[in-house]
Amino acid sequence: MPEPTPALRVHQRLLAHYGPALWRTPLPPVDELVSTILSQNTNDVNRDRAFNRLKVAFASWEAVRDGDPAAVVEAIRPAGLANQKGPRIQTVLQQITAERGRLELDFLKDLPREEALAWLQHFNGVGPKTAAIVMQFSLGVPALPVDTHIYRVSGRLGLRPPEMNVEAAHKYLEAQLPPETYYDAHLNLIRLGREVCHARKPECPVCPLREICPGRAA
Repeated sequence: MPEPTPALRVHQRLLAHYGPALWRTPLPPVDELVSTILSQNTNDVNRDRAFNRLKVAFASWEAVRDGDPAAVVEAIRPAGLANQKGPRIQTVLQQITAERGRLELDFLKDLPREEALAWLQHFNGVGPKTAAIVMQFSLGVPALPVDTHIYRVSGRLGLRPPEMNVEAAHKYLEAQLPPETYYDAHLNLIRLGREVCHARKPECPVCPLREICPGRAA
């Protein structure tokens, strides 16, 4: 049997330490896309506040798509950068409708994975992370989103070249893991980054990966 890759060893240790991960209740694909756009450059609490306000203010995604831009911006203000995210969300919803005839993304499940990811990313403001989140957590298609926590942790663990940017890290890290591990690996790496492997002061003495981490503090 071949030796597991370093990324797979990390995944196995985190799975043994944290157990299987659990994502929040999955959202429909269009909901997940909007929620993930709102999550850019903010935290989960502010994202959810903005998302819920948007759902209360507008009866449907069609209403958001066709709504007063100022009202959309006001609804999502808790997420920050509302003047950018509001027009971005409306434009994406308009473009989906123009290309598909209606607001739906379920058809992506029937496309080859790479084609589906590329289709999502052709919208302005939808990058590899946003596309991967929609694919993995809403459509059930394996994808490994790389957020700031995973990017930081993977660099410290030596799982990617240090000079590699976050966009390139998606495909690179996916290649290091079996697709069936992406769900747990993504969520457990984020948990490690939030709880232990902090950006400024990582808590190396209590890290479950301290024995195998080349970037651990002495």
